[in-house]
Amino acid sequence: MAIAERIIFQPYLQGKRGGMKPGTAIACRNSAEAELRAEKAMAAGTVVGCHVVRIMADEEAGDYGEPEFLNAYGTVPEAA
Repeated sequence: MAIAERIIFQPYLQGKRGGMKPGTAIACRNSAEAELRAEKAMAAGTVVGCHVVRIMADEEAGDYGEPEFLNAYGTVPEAA
């Protein structure tokens, strides 16, 4: 079993009728890269918010741990 850490930048876009919709999630090399992407996207105004998420995964076995929300920027859905 090869368990690996996955860091994801998850942007949220302005949806129709004032709602929010998830954008395309982007896998990052590390949390610093994801934080930089989040800061740049927020500064550019291209997103209404974003999460930086860590997931531990054994992709060969198809096992994925619970997401750990490392940081949130702007307006994001509530993380359960």
